[in-house]
Amino acid sequence: MSSNGSRYKINPFLNENGSLFIPTSKKQIRVEPLGKDENVLVNQSTGEILGTHVTTYKKVDSQQFVKLFTANIALTFNLIAAGIKALSVVVWSVQHRALSRDQIDLDSFVLADFLEANKDLDPPLKLSKATFGRGLADLEKAKIIAKTMKQGRYFINPNFIFNGDRIAFTTIIERDSKALNECNELSSE
Repeated sequence: MSSNGSRYKINPFLNENGSLFIPTSKKQIRVEPLGKDENVLVNQSTGEILGTHVTTYKKVDSQQFVKLFTANIALTFNLIAAGIKALSVVVWSVQHRALSRDQIDLDSFVLADFLEANKDLDPPLKLSKATFGRGLADLEKAKIIAKTMKQGRYFINPNFIFNGDRIAFTTIIERDSKALNECNELSSE
């Protein structure tokens, strides 16, 4: 799956086991249901304890939910400013304009409707067509959306964009033992 403008006949984010791997320059993001296979804190097969899981639960209103959701996705995928703004349009479009479970239109008409719907915010949202286009390209690169065969229509990655009211973001930080061993070997010499 490339971000070079490829178009798809079927949703490229769906597979038979429900998991998705997204390599980035500094990390690999693995998305799958918690508790599936070895995606647990204690491996049930070996009993190995894999780490500590810290969870924060917070109830927020719809507007705060969208802001927190967008901020966490932006942080996870290192989205540029245009990508963050385009993600806001995607989330709004899913909430208000979804065509089906996994497709939405993201064109100048949807952008105009989004800006009109959010004109009373303080400060009002501003998003040009050019910035929106750059943002959509950033979202494609992050594997959050993918172009369909119809221009202006996109598949959404249901692992990230959905009409639910609850999501958990988890970051696992693991010390690179190889780098630590090399550092220790150098210091002992």
